[in-house]
Amino acid sequence: MDYQKKTSTERGNDTMPAALLHQKLMLPTSIKRLGELAYNLWFSWNAEASALFQRLDSRKWEDSGHNPVQLLLTSADALQQASVDPGFLEAYEQVISQFDAYMHESTWFQTEHAKQSHIQFAYFSAEFGFHESLPIYSGGLGVLAGDHCKSASDLGVPLTGVGLLYKKGYFTQKINSQGDQQAEQFQYDFSMLPILPAYQENNQELIVHVELPTGPVALKVWRIRVGRNSVYLLDADIESNTPADRQLTAQLYGGNQDMRISQEMILGMGGVKALRALGISPSVYHMNEGHAAFLTLERLRELLDLGLPFQAAVETIRSATVFTTHTPVAAGHDAFPIGMAEYYLGPLLSKLPAYRQDLLGLGNDPKTGLFNMTHLALHTSSLRNGVSKLHGQVSRDMFKGFYGDIQSREVPIDSITNGVHLDTWLAPEWKALFDRFLPGGWRNRIADARIWESLELIPDASIWQVHQELKEKLIGFARQNLEQQRRRIGESEERAAEVRSFLSKDALTIGFARRFATYKRANLIFNDLERLKKLLHDPERPVQILFAGKAHPADHPGQEMIREIYRVSQLPEFQGKIVMLENYDMNMARYLVQGVDVWLNNPRRPLEASGTSGQKAAMNGVINFSVLDGWWEEGYNGDNGWAIGSTESQDWAVQEQENTADIYRILESSIIPLYFSSQEQPQHHPRHPWINLMKRSIQSLAPIYNTHRMVAEYTERSYLPTADRAHHFVENGYDLAIKVADYKNFIRREWHHVKIAAVHDPSADSSAAVSSISAVEKLSTLKEVTADVFFGPIWPPDTLVELIYFEESGSDWNEVVVWMQATGDLKNQTQSFKASIPSHLKHGPNFSIRVRPISSSFAHSFELPLSVSTLQE
Repeated sequence: MDYQKKTSTERGNDTMPAALLHQKLMLPTSIKRLGELAYNLWFSWNAEASALFQRLDSRKWEDSGHNPVQLLLTSADALQQASVDPGFLEAYEQVISQFDAYMHESTWFQTEHAKQSHIQFAYFSAEFGFHESLPIYSGGLGVLAGDHCKSASDLGVPLTGVGLLYKKGYFTQKINSQGDQQAEQFQYDFSMLPILPAYQENNQELIVHVELPTGPVALKVWRIRVGRNSVYLLDADIESNTPADRQLTAQLYGGNQDMRISQEMILGMGGVKALRALGISPSVYHMNEGHAAFLTLERLRELLDLGLPFQAAVETIRSATVFTTHTPVAAGHDAFPIGMAEYYLGPLLSKLPAYRQDLLGLGNDPKTGLFNMTHLALHTSSLRNGVSKLHGQVSRDMFKGFYGDIQSREVPIDSITNGVHLDTWLAPEWKALFDRFLPGGWRNRIADARIWESLELIPDASIWQVHQELKEKLIGFARQNLEQQRRRIGESEERAAEVRSFLSKDALTIGFARRFATYKRANLIFNDLERLKKLLHDPERPVQILFAGKAHPADHPGQEMIREIYRVSQLPEFQGKIVMLENYDMNMARYLVQGVDVWLNNPRRPLEASGTSGQKAAMNGVINFSVLDGWWEEGYNGDNGWAIGSTESQDWAVQEQENTADIYRILESSIIPLYFSSQEQPQHHPRHPWINLMKRSIQSLAPIYNTHRMVAEYTERSYLPTADRAHHFVENGYDLAIKVADYKNFIRREWHHVKIAAVHDPSADSSAAVSSISAVEKLSTLKEVTADVFFGPIWPPDTLVELIYFEESGSDWNEVVVWMQATGDLKNQTQSFKASIPSHLKHGPNFSIRVRPISSSFAHSFELPLSVSTLQE
């Protein structure tokens, strides 16, 4: 389906909301398209659109959490005044023109992939962080999903999102006088949010059903407009459901494991049913983390109902599925007791009794005996990736056993490094400055490094002015947050007013804001309070630190970190210099990543899969100061920020000592001196050292760590190849899927016959002669090694015979794999193979032979994890 053309169902979805909007909002004719803007999250990354809503009533705009729908529904008088205000009407027409141009202009996908205009991609995620006015996210995973969808719209990638609509969102965080996090629930009124029901062709609200053990659960489908694309969210809070079932989509990451598995069934199975009801037939399904993996079981049911053999159905599902894993932390991989999985999947298993064990086996983790959602995702996807290069490596190590006896580097898990949506996170002040100096159309070419070379043209004074303006905005926001907090917990008027003197625009300002999990070590900088006090109290070079973040309500160690930070912030020697802000959300995040000088990140390596807060900070000229983990390991170049180093010990205590020492050392010897020496430069100095660093940071990081680059990578490396392969698997009555399934079944059944019968190493008996050869001669002198392999009933061309050895490279040893060539004829089911390798290598201690199955229809070389090796003998 062309992404600008719609099925009849989707056309129906367009007409009903238009009438509904007119009836609901009753806008004056001259500004009637404000409703269209309010119900398209395009406003959230267009500064002019947001400013237009703010212009109606700035107080209500702030009080509503920047929610344009609530603003329009409660501002009748302001709307009437605006409808005859020439200034407002002029701004309105300009924004509408921008919106229309955006919606109809040619896009990257249209230009680069015109022949794929019929393709649709589905993106399933348990949370989406689009904007503070739609609080259905908890942190990085959701914000990444939101940024992914926004860039897909910008690039014209035909992507449809699927998720859950949480009436209570995540939670509102309040911090009491003891520093305790208090998680408060708030039930949102969906009629006041920028969402609308999805409709069927008969203009009835769309309802789908998911079978749970207690009976069918009805799910209302809601639609969010995200620029050119849509995201559909499922809601169980409807009258036809039982009171217990109505709570299933009440809260993000709330409740026990029963709640979690129910939510994940609703997301995966209900999401597929919603797409079917909408007439959307994706070519590719992208599972953003294992939460969505039940979608594969619903698609399997569809194919099995058609009569497709089980393994052929699995191959069909796998051919069209992409999976992104997001964490190396075991707790981030949902796993359920097998009995619980059997119970909740009972309605599905009862319909497919012949495949009961096969279906459960797709999620089985043999090490734990649990039904693991990541294992289900790995079993049912063809392409898998981590979210940074380091995380890809860590994931290959984690799931090495999943793929048999192979080296970690051979494990078929790739990596696509996360990015952030520039238009969402770059301050409007920076955009205005870049509009003056960067080439025209730069916002559509942000992944082009050449665009950012023009930063050199921007005067240092202009850069510093923008940065200082944003810093002052942050300080004002932080003071307001602290004052409201003190008033709420009953502090005296004097204590509440005291915060108005906290923080200084002249101090070096460090920011730390993210989810409070223990491995992120928010309190690491507190390991030496005396040393920290000296840093913060230097009258010539003052320093201040802002903290923000939520801990999961069940994460008591994470909450203890919040208490510690709050306690330290209340000590007389740290008051006003260390602050803990409450209720971290996307709005606060923008102030922080745009307004601090340095962004601190110090997780235990390698537990930070990627991290994106530092990327948001970097594009705003904020300098990263981080452990070499996640994205920073590849982003840091030695000249664009600072790296907190260590010996990379896996002993957490040792790593903590080394990281702590490095934090203080770099602050004292590098960061603080550079920041303040910059301010001490005479006015005529040609270069501001700190501003130079800001420019280098933006130039090296902005063109890479953005979601335009990321989504383009997903499109070209994952989505399009997967769509092409999936098409071949289903054409001609699933012919290829059946053949691949039959081939794999045959290989599994007959593989035990394969044996390496003999290895002929001509120099194995001449060790004395070989040992006298110099190192240079050893590398340049080659010998021919042969191997005889018995295949039994397996056809030799369906295998690959490899010779493997290791080559020294500095302090490391790199694996070298040489493909052996068949020689002579097949005799008695035995084939000979040959390869040339350095003559000093001996079979056994220095090299081995490996045989494994291959097929041109495989998505990757190790799709069938079987092998025979001389190392196994």
